[in-house]
Amino acid sequence: MAGEIGSGARLPVPVTVKGPLHLLALRVHRLADTGHGHEALLAADAYLAIAHAVGDHRTVLFLVQGQMYANLYMGRLVEAADLGDRLLRLHQAAGSALGEAKCLCDLAQVEVLRGRYFLAMRYLARAAVLLDQPYTDVDRRISALCSFAEAATAAEMYETAATTYEKLSITHAGFGLVHAATLLHWGLRLSHVGRHDEGATRLRRSAEITRRHVEQRPDDMVASAMLALALAKLGDVVPAEKLAREAVMPLRQSENFRYARMAHLALGISLRAQGALAEARTEFVAARELCAFGPRPDEKPIIRFEMALTALATDDGQAGRDMFSAVEGQTRELWRLRMQRLAMLRQARQREESEAARERAEREVLRDPLTGLDNRRRFDLLMDRIDEGRVTTPLVLLIVDVDHFKAINDAYSHAAGDRALREVARILRAHCRAEDVPVRYAGDEFTVFLQGDLAVGREVAERIRAAVARTDIIPGVRLTVSVGLAALGEGMSGETLFREADDRLYAAKWSGRNTIAS
Repeated sequence: MAGEIGSGARLPVPVTVKGPLHLLALRVHRLADTGHGHEALLAADAYLAIAHAVGDHRTVLFLVQGQMYANLYMGRLVEAADLGDRLLRLHQAAGSALGEAKCLCDLAQVEVLRGRYFLAMRYLARAAVLLDQPYTDVDRRISALCSFAEAATAAEMYETAATTYEKLSITHAGFGLVHAATLLHWGLRLSHVGRHDEGATRLRRSAEITRRHVEQRPDDMVASAMLALALAKLGDVVPAEKLAREAVMPLRQSENFRYARMAHLALGISLRAQGALAEARTEFVAARELCAFGPRPDEKPIIRFEMALTALATDDGQAGRDMFSAVEGQTRELWRLRMQRLAMLRQARQREESEAARERAEREVLRDPLTGLDNRRRFDLLMDRIDEGRVTTPLVLLIVDVDHFKAINDAYSHAAGDRALREVARILRAHCRAEDVPVRYAGDEFTVFLQGDLAVGREVAERIRAAVARTDIIPGVRLTVSVGLAALGEGMSGETLFREADDRLYAAKWSGRNTIAS
């Protein structure tokens, strides 16, 4: 194989960290993102069968995520939530904190759209705590932060979304426009509740960002529509009208309805300011009609308010004033509910941080300071769970003992012995999955609670033994381990399981060490 690769032959699939079938999953996501939800779901079903067959678990996760997004974009929120719950369990089982955080954000967005705000804020708060940790996988963290900001945007929590996008745009210029869009909607809503100065500040900042983009790419109708809306609301109506007229038809023809709505809004506000009230109303009606194509939660209230302002300008009699008063009252009530969601998120975040601190304290109590593995107290808790019948089976217990450890300490110092123990601990962690539990039991003795049958236990034990034997910690000294293992039988107590594994360890020692016995 190495010779074939070296001779210029190509591998059958691209080599990536995301799994050999990643491109198939990418196709599902592209279908979902471009409005082809049914095709995305059919493709995902077919590709999942292949991914399961070849054991490409990374692609399985990505495909399930694609199914969730397809259902979300199609408005099938119950199905999206069910898939999100499944995906969350998969990430938790794999021990992927970033995957869990992103999934929590996506679930939060689904729950916001379902009107279940309390659950949505809990999800977002838990994700925020996870995202506060340091990570080396920068791309996955950025992806999770995007989902966090999108969920906050769906809940109309502009403060939270804008802060996130601003941080992202400092190092990644591609987030400038989504930051500007958040500021734009925030500014519009502030102006609608009478906080005009604050609204104008956000609108000017949005215009600054989009103007730079339009200057660099004058053919970008998305940025033009955003700039037009910000300028129109700021009163700079002549350039706003020009930009909006240039952008509206290309955006409609490309079915980019979100930004076509912005262009119609910008035209309506500009025309109203110039006294063309009938034409302005026509533009607002066009924007409202385009809301049939997946609007943001805050777009309908924005359009409704601008239509009410136009109606009041057309007829400022009692009927017009009454209608505007009703819309204005509804707008303020929606703003009050929005502020409640921000308070809910702050409270949920405080609870999650307290819980995370408690869990860290508990983990510290259960951690061995030398090796970083769990300690004897954790071992005793797991044995209690076995006695209570509360463990997942099949389960194998490995007892790993460093051969001639006392001689190493005596000949090379305790510091050398500590290095040896830390290296053995590192090897144990490397050969354990998220659901396995390695423990420093005592001194130079370790245990592993391994999820699997005896055959799996023997395979893992042999890999551990071989890895230790290859280790060169102390020059001129060959470090080895002996391993005894036993499987948990039905009705077996923790003490019996330990005694059987210990008997096997004793047999491995007497057979010459550097071996396993089961």
